[in-house]
Amino acid sequence: MKQRLARVWDASAGRHLLLALLGLVVVVLVVESVSDFRNVQLASLAYLGIAAGGLTVLTGLNGQISLGHGALMAIGAYTAALMLQDGEPPLPLLGIVVVSVLVALAVGTLVGVAAARLHGPYLAGATLALAVAVPGIALRFGETLGGEAGLRVRLPDIPEWVLDAMYFVTGSELTRSSYVAYLAWLVLIVTYVLLANLSRSRVGRRWRAVRDDEVAAELAGIGLGRSRVSAFMVSAAAAGAAGAVMAFAVRLAAPSGFTLTLSLTLLAAVVLGGLGSLTGALLGAALLTFLPDVVADAGRSAGLSDIRAAELAPLVYGLVMIAVVLLAPAGLVGTVRSLQTRRTRRGPAAGDAARRTTHTDATPPGAVPTSKGDVR
Repeated sequence: MKQRLARVWDASAGRHLLLALLGLVVVVLVVESVSDFRNVQLASLAYLGIAAGGLTVLTGLNGQISLGHGALMAIGAYTAALMLQDGEPPLPLLGIVVVSVLVALAVGTLVGVAAARLHGPYLAGATLALAVAVPGIALRFGETLGGEAGLRVRLPDIPEWVLDAMYFVTGSELTRSSYVAYLAWLVLIVTYVLLANLSRSRVGRRWRAVRDDEVAAELAGIGLGRSRVSAFMVSAAAAGAAGAVMAFAVRLAAPSGFTLTLSLTLLAAVVLGGLGSLTGALLGAALLTFLPDVVADAGRSAGLSDIRAAELAPLVYGLVMIAVVLLAPAGLVGTVRSLQTRRTRRGPAAGDAARRTTHTDATPPGAVPTSKGDVR
């Protein structure tokens, strides 16, 4: 049994690594072919995708609803901003991301332990309080955290070896916006590989068991509290990484960027894409990133003013959300997978029905078919 599980783990891990390499190639091609403005949007998509991926683990795999992931992103962003205030940073940017993950992981552990016995609306209420309270900490400790204005993030110069390596690969100079986009998508790909492997492991199976039936999971020897805490820890770590990447992309860590709206946006991305699917989380984040600009451009092309076109974007976003909830309650990816599963099941069933019909037509009246299908 252990050898079989090891083979499954190796196969899934190898597949995830192959997809990660292909993803890196696609990222290089896309970043080098778009403008600096689009690279900023790609970085925004990346940090939203990282946070949504962590939330889909918590909500989709373990069944916990969190409205406070914007606060966990704020912890990661402020950690990164504090390390990028004066002079040369003590660590490379990837090292700063790791520190932000550890700080968010520590906070997420405390919150997860405190909320281990809560579920459903009670857990949502507890995390809602976290989302409301954390931005206020920056106002309370304004001298250190910058108050309402926040902390400016001073990115260091791009290392020479990175410039040389990217020029060797792409043949073009690396700009600061493309550098941030590359860094953001590298963090996203590593995060998704880790989350995908973890969801396929024994820990992921425990999460799904607790989500599907708590009583059966407890009878099987699974600790409900431990499972909930571990899922919250993993999700908080992803939110911390997303917050650090957000600080790099926005160049600012301020309370106005981590309101309850951000937490609701992450939850909307997970619902749009499909609960429990990392692909769905990334797709939902892409919709939230690009849909407002597409709608605003379409409104301006139709003759609307800039203000009217900007007001049109939330309306279309709300209509899309309602349409997905009504027509695809499992999310976009979940609905596509359900349709594929139905077609797969209908295929063998139709083939069996055709074979039975052919066999019945070939049997002469009065003949008795044997168990092997021969006519006697």
